[in-house]
Amino acid sequence: MKVHADPILPIKMDSTSNGEFLPVALPESLKAAQAVAAGRLTAQARRLGQSRRGFLSSLCGAATTLLAYNQAHAIAGNVGGRFAVGPDTAFEPAAAEAALGTDGDLIFDVQTHLVDPKGTWRNNAGRGFERILAWWPQGSCGLPDPTECYDADHFIKEIFLDSDTDLAVLSFIPAPDLYNPLSAKEADRVRRLVDMLEGNHRLLLHSMVLPNLRPLQRQLDHMERAAADWPIAAWKVYTQWGADGRGWALDDPEIGIPFIEKARAVGVPTICIHKGFPLRRMSQQFDTCADIGRVAKLYPDVTFIVYHSGFEIGRREGGYDPADAARGIDALVKSLADNAIAPNSNVYAELGSTWRMVMRDPTAAAHTLGKLLKHVGDKRVLWGTDSIWYGSPQDQILAFRSFEIAPELQEHHGYPALTPAVKSDIFGLNALPVYGVDAAEFRRKAASDNVQFARQRYDAEARPSFATYGPTSRREFLALERQRRAYPD
Repeated sequence: MKVHADPILPIKMDSTSNGEFLPVALPESLKAAQAVAAGRLTAQARRLGQSRRGFLSSLCGAATTLLAYNQAHAIAGNVGGRFAVGPDTAFEPAAAEAALGTDGDLIFDVQTHLVDPKGTWRNNAGRGFERILAWWPQGSCGLPDPTECYDADHFIKEIFLDSDTDLAVLSFIPAPDLYNPLSAKEADRVRRLVDMLEGNHRLLLHSMVLPNLRPLQRQLDHMERAAADWPIAAWKVYTQWGADGRGWALDDPEIGIPFIEKARAVGVPTICIHKGFPLRRMSQQFDTCADIGRVAKLYPDVTFIVYHSGFEIGRREGGYDPADAARGIDALVKSLADNAIAPNSNVYAELGSTWRMVMRDPTAAAHTLGKLLKHVGDKRVLWGTDSIWYGSPQDQILAFRSFEIAPELQEHHGYPALTPAVKSDIFGLNALPVYGVDAAEFRRKAASDNVQFARQRYDAEARPSFATYGPTSRREFLALERQRRAYPD
């Protein structure tokens, strides 16, 4: 397994792919910024009499890194957004806390993943996933079997101990039961494991549905059983996935409509749809958001959550242009506009992997967030990270907590400011009513549950990992492609 030679920093910005897309090279300006940050981190640690790793784990260490990124972006003229950290945040803990501390935010990550290393999928054709998991960033946690890096213990550590995440939704990847590295039974076991820490229901569950996997009735029956057997909070679908490489549309009368009708019938009318981040070797016809507005109009009583917000690698997000809105986030905006879906209606946009990609490009990040807040709605943008694939999401949290959209872009495009209140909404408050969580009740229980006690004990000897693993170049990615011939797309 390749360990990156890049400097170990508390805020990870790199070319690493999760195995679904070709790595995107890091600009030379950011490489230079990383070298600057690495030197400053070492110097600051010595100045404060701390170990380097101890300083890396501090908010001052994170601020030192973000300051170096700001400087690089300013020199490159990439100033559509910035990280709001002042010079004093690099050495004054109080200033760093003010800029990057929790400030009472409730963080609800609506897209997380894990794997069952002992599942039956490892004894059949699903073993192709082993190669993928070995290459994804989390896969080099140091264990002989990389698959175990994604198990329940690592999930709890990375999500609930090494980050400020308070509660999360456990989601699924697109694969039939024999191939899928996470079964509903294992997912529920992990949910109960987290609950046993106090019973505060910090982990909610999706159920995977593959409506175009014939026969359809088997999938609909599965939905009925799942709703009866498990505390399902929402359904997860991939419209671009197909056993034959062909996907489906949400308003397809033979596939999508029966699926949506069943979701309503069983009393779980919340549907999460992977859009954007095209799956390799799948038709790209169904990875855009064109069908989102259509079904939102047909079913105003159904909640549609657009995972990744339609973001696509290789398309730099800018201001919305209806004349060039066939792909990316613009396709989502156009679909809503074409179907008269007003902001803050029944469509939500989720940021998993999207924020991780755009946070290294502040102008693209500003347009991404600005368009979603303006057109989808300030109460309809949800926090998600795609963790545990990338390890702990704490660096994504810190970067977002300090990010701001440039006033010039706000004025020119009509974007709202990223105020603390807006960030609090995105971090968690927007998702609470979707998943039926009462904020006051959750806060009351969480303040003294065993997860909170575990965090307090862990903080005294925290050992977060700042390393990044996985394919970082086209050559490495294609080598991975050759190794994963059994990957069950």
